[in-house]
Amino acid sequence: MVGPAGKVLAGNRVDVMPGGGQDASRPGGQVLVQLELHGDCGIGSSSSRASAVHRHPLPPEAAGGDVLVALARLIRALHEASAGWVPPPDAVWGGTPANQGRITERAELVSHRDHATGNVVFRDGLPVALIDFDLAMPTTRLYDIANALWYWAPLKWGDPRDRAPALADADIPHRVAVFADAYGITARHRAELAPLAVEMARRYHEDSRASAELDPVFRKQWEEGGKEVLPRAEAWVREIAPAITARLGQPG
Repeated sequence: MVGPAGKVLAGNRVDVMPGGGQDASRPGGQVLVQLELHGDCGIGSSSSRASAVHRHPLPPEAAGGDVLVALARLIRALHEASAGWVPPPDAVWGGTPANQGRITERAELVSHRDHATGNVVFRDGLPVALIDFDLAMPTTRLYDIANALWYWAPLKWGDPRDRAPALADADIPHRVAVFADAYGITARHRAELAPLAVEMARRYHEDSRASAELDPVFRKQWEEGGKEVLPRAEAWVREIAPAITARLGQPG
């Protein structure tokens, strides 16, 4: 089945075909134009050959520490490429039905903000590009990092009842530290990451519940698992946060 932006969907695997694009008149598309001008920093525009992404539950080949390292470096490159770009003052940003483009963080740069498993393109077993910039907007480096860890540590599916089999015995604080070390986050961000993740989990839970009341697509996602997974994730992240902070404070 051919999906949006040139994606071919097949179970938990998505083949990303050459020629997928995004409207350059929208802010998300303008971000892509800026990144393309900067050079090869891992955006998922047209490609010379098909690649693939993996959806939850992640298979073993997408759950290793090498994947976290490559993803962290990819996002760091994205941040370096987008830093300094000033969007148009009348830009209208995407969002969810309950949060239509409201900028809720102090803005440092414009970035992706939706590093869901289905938005990371793999080639030769490692992340090489990002797709789907519909939720791109002014944000912070730390929020973007926390969003990636929400899906890839994973914080969203950290509760044992929700983990992929490949991550059933995973040390999540260690995985967070692997990502943080590869990105090169600052000491201040290491101290702030877990508290932000706790707030982010609460916000995602509330936003999903509110969006389900406003939009049938979000209602379907809520009814098909969100209403069980997100409360568990919120509680689990709050419980594991001290261990994450402690692990991030240890020398690499």
